[in-house]
Amino acid sequence: MAKGGQTPTDPASPWMREAWQLKDAGDVVAARRLATRVLAREPGPEDAAQARDLLRRATPPPALFGFAALAALLLVLLVGLAAARY
Repeated sequence: MAKGGQTPTDPASPWMREAWQLKDAGDVVAARRLATRVLAREPGPEDAAQARDLLRRATPPPALFGFAALAALLLVLLVGLAAARY
């Protein structure tokens, strides 16, 4: 369920309104695709700012991938140690 205050009160265009609604509904992939399409068609400054904001909010932080790689490495190390013991 969407939380209040996520979508701007006045989306710049119908495309951005649809993108924000998709994001709030949980379809982040479709929202990012639509925001990317809006940026590709050389939008006005307000549309571009909202599209960049949506992309920033919908993109996972890069540190998350580092922590996932570290966790996978530790898991492989522990399984290797357990296999070597028995």
